[in-house]
Amino acid sequence: MAPVLGHCVDEQKAPAEDEIRATCAALADMLVEKNRAYGDSALSPRRIVSTASPSAGILIRIDDKLSWIQNGDGNESEDVWRDLAGYVVLFLIARERERAGG
Repeated sequence: MAPVLGHCVDEQKAPAEDEIRATCAALADMLVEKNRAYGDSALSPRRIVSTASPSAGILIRIDDKLSWIQNGDGNESEDVWRDLAGYVVLFLIARERERAGG
């Protein structure tokens, strides 16, 4: 058994494993593409108006996406959900950088 998140799990392939890997790979591709297009703006903001930390700025973006979903403005769109998942990944990266002092 291999440890995962502090628990032991069978090393047998889970039924959804390939789908999980494919979805995460597609999410990573989207994030890299958007990061290149927007110049790393989420993780390295220019701070023209706001002095919020990168993680705080990302939480604002997550809040905006959740508001869209709550209001029914596109909650059927996969793009909103992919964007939300992407912001969660970016938040985890930003938080880790901030904890490491960067």
